[in-house]
Amino acid sequence: MSPDTDSSAKAIGYAFFANLGIAITKGVAAVYTNSGSMLAEAIHSTADATNQVLLFIGLKQAAKPPTEEHPLGFGKATYFWSFVVALLLFSMGGLFSIYEGWHKLHEPAPLHDAWIALTVLGVAVVLESVSLVGCLREIGKIRRGRPFFDWLKHTRNAELVVVLGEDIAAEIGLVLAFVFVAAADLTGDTRWDAAGSIAIGVVLIVVALFITMRVKRLLVGRSAEPELERRLEELIAADDSIEELFNALTIQFGPQVMLAAKIRMKAGMSIDQAVERINLLERQIKERFPEIGWCFIEPDNAD
Repeated sequence: MSPDTDSSAKAIGYAFFANLGIAITKGVAAVYTNSGSMLAEAIHSTADATNQVLLFIGLKQAAKPPTEEHPLGFGKATYFWSFVVALLLFSMGGLFSIYEGWHKLHEPAPLHDAWIALTVLGVAVVLESVSLVGCLREIGKIRRGRPFFDWLKHTRNAELVVVLGEDIAAEIGLVLAFVFVAAADLTGDTRWDAAGSIAIGVVLIVVALFITMRVKRLLVGRSAEPELERRLEELIAADDSIEELFNALTIQFGPQVMLAAKIRMKAGMSIDQAVERINLLERQIKERFPEIGWCFIEPDNAD
């Protein structure tokens, strides 16, 4: 398992165990207190726990070896399951929360022992913070010193983006639920609780749309990260047997990258010499950049 995949698996594990425990606790509290905001949060945590299982399935499928029908492996399986997660977050989390809030607005019901809901939400904030910190720690391992927002903008690691988005949405949702349940309890107006459920739904839909757009680019086919492309081009261009690098293309396949480059070899080399130098260069590329799963270098005299 590559370092990036290992970090993804750990982040998924942190999120799963946190969300599973929180979902059960929230569900019991929602039934007892009759809080729409708490029910929305219970559904949200249940969806998140389910999502983590799907992300882990994606990681396991992506690690399968290539076959005749899938010669480039199954790396993109992580993108498919990340896309499914975004859809679940949108529908099971966001739309249901908005529906529940709308229902409570039109058919209000009194809260029972709101302090129980508030206590559960307070504990959940702490547990979700542990999950978020764990996710950020794993991201820190693979950022390799890059600024956080630069990593977020360019990363091709769909699983960590999904887990990060879920953790942030969960924290915002918990804070909103706490505020709106407290407002409903203090004012005696349960419309505050209903409004909290709607607000949570909106947050989940916004996060789901963000994740969907990020994963869609990877599903369609996206190059490797710009920094990796730059370093690859520098390594190829620096080879003393190469006269010119015409172009280099990369495609991200889950944790691995395919590289295709067209080069002009220096004049006077025999075919055997050119083949030997190209093979040596391909070995150097894979040794220096273990994420390169496939490397195809084509000699030519024009682009």
